[in-house]
Amino acid sequence: MNEPVVSTHDGTVVYRPPLGWAVNDSWVLIKRSLKHITRNLDQLLSVLIQPIMFMLLFRYVFGGAIDTGETSYVNFLTAGVLVQQAAFGASTTAIGLAVDLQRGIVDRFRSLPMFSPALLIGHIVADLTRNTISAIIMFVVAFAVGFRPNANIVEWALVFGLLLLFTLAISWMSAILGLLVKSLEAAQWFAFLLILPLTFLSSAYVPTDSMPKALRVFAENQPITHAIEAMRAWMVGTPVDNHGWISLIWFIGIIAVSMPIATWLFRHQTPRSA
Repeated sequence: MNEPVVSTHDGTVVYRPPLGWAVNDSWVLIKRSLKHITRNLDQLLSVLIQPIMFMLLFRYVFGGAIDTGETSYVNFLTAGVLVQQAAFGASTTAIGLAVDLQRGIVDRFRSLPMFSPALLIGHIVADLTRNTISAIIMFVVAFAVGFRPNANIVEWALVFGLLLLFTLAISWMSAILGLLVKSLEAAQWFAFLLILPLTFLSSAYVPTDSMPKALRVFAENQPITHAIEAMRAWMVGTPVDNHGWISLIWFIGIIAVSMPIATWLFRHQTPRSA
């Protein structure tokens, strides 16, 4: 395989190994996406304010009206808010890609001798970083309002490992949407039309046995519920059953399908102007 060729400003031709080429280009685009978080007020507010708002809202508005048995509501709630925040954070990949396509940035990147999936990787790693910060903020608030986990080091590692895997799965799905939609507004609807119903039709905020039968069957068998139940079990000691393994299968499967589709779409999609 021929090594990538780069022409410098003085006309010197530089040969870079394929792996180094891919890593360097990806790192440049990762830094670009991370800067968008700190320089974009909307993204910054979503990282800082949204986890606090959801935790306090459900803890104090709905907590007294929902029976969660022997598990306190704040202990029940925390895993649900954690997964919902990760889902919303990961869905911003669609918005970022839609913006890049509309502004013609993708056209410029394609004209450069760069690793083509680097832009996708940049957006997705930024989502992982954003979700990590949001999770830390959410846990600080959760502890302040009464969250008392009994997880050991291994169980905490499982929680954060599953959270990162979940974020990757949603991010790659979002990348497909961001490359297919025709406008920024359509990309923004993704969070409302898909993420919000899926998180509410789960065990995030109420036990599934309180739902009507049809909704209960759906809620108990969708991947978000399995992720929530696994994290809840690891953090506060509720029964884990097969939720961890089922979550792992779901999210690895989503990534395995979504990653090649998103990469193919990025290489073949016709850029759109605003």
